[in-house]
Amino acid sequence: MTTRNQGYFTEENSAEVVTGQIGPDTDPRLAEVMAAIVKHMHAAVKEIEPTQEEWLTAIKFLTETGHKSDDWRQEYILLSDILGVSMLVDAINNRKPSGASESTVLGPFHIPDAPELPMGANICLDGKGAPMLIKGRILNTKGEPISGAKIDVWQTNDDGFYDVQQKGIQPDFNLRGVFRTGSDGTYTFWGAKPRFYPIPDDGPVGKLLGNMGRHPFRPAHLHYIVSADGYEELVTHIFDPDDEYIGSDAVFGVKESLLAKFELIEDAEQIKAANQTGPYYEVVHDFVLAPES
Repeated sequence: MTTRNQGYFTEENSAEVVTGQIGPDTDPRLAEVMAAIVKHMHAAVKEIEPTQEEWLTAIKFLTETGHKSDDWRQEYILLSDILGVSMLVDAINNRKPSGASESTVLGPFHIPDAPELPMGANICLDGKGAPMLIKGRILNTKGEPISGAKIDVWQTNDDGFYDVQQKGIQPDFNLRGVFRTGSDGTYTFWGAKPRFYPIPDDGPVGKLLGNMGRHPFRPAHLHYIVSADGYEELVTHIFDPDDEYIGSDAVFGVKESLLAKFELIEDAEQIKAANQTGPYYEVVHDFVLAPES
């Protein structure tokens, strides 16, 4: 390994000296990434001018963040979420053609083996919460229905928890299901009206949120993964526009195009036609898939 003399370190040329030590045989992408990180990190430090104590506080925060992470909980992803980095990476990697539905973050509570159910099935297995009918169409960018589209859905219960967070309390696969569209591209299923819930805030990231005067809540939403042969997979949500946290999602996952009207149905004839015993909510939202690149 050869040494590289890039000059002596000063406050003014710090980034150039450090990036100058990157060897000529370094993987080009790694060299590009590290040069950008060093450049912007040094610029931030020069702007902030941290004290030694503040620098050590930052080191301790990163150490605590690592200690809080395990196979179940990734505190660094949570940090990425609350800084908007997760959503920015998602946006960069999911640029869509005009007319296609927008994506948002996957979230940590998807499981791959939810049961496939017939259209119109009820995914709310414990009967808690206000009944909600969810329906719409899966279309392509030409407005044509997509047959055989797979729709993987999941949501929280009325208490703001996913089933995997309450093993032994909620039934397995509560408020989860997989559906496939017919030739008309329509989908329909019953669930329960979701509610807002907090991201895990008992660790260093939660403490940071509090120190910044921010809350940990995500507004009420349903998760979707929509896929079909010949089309790009869509990972997205639909949100309740009337939720109190709709304008301040802790992980910045809300996009205007993903707002869906959660309409309360109180008309006696509609209630009867839906085989309900009382008022229920109805959400109608179409998804448009982009063709595979």
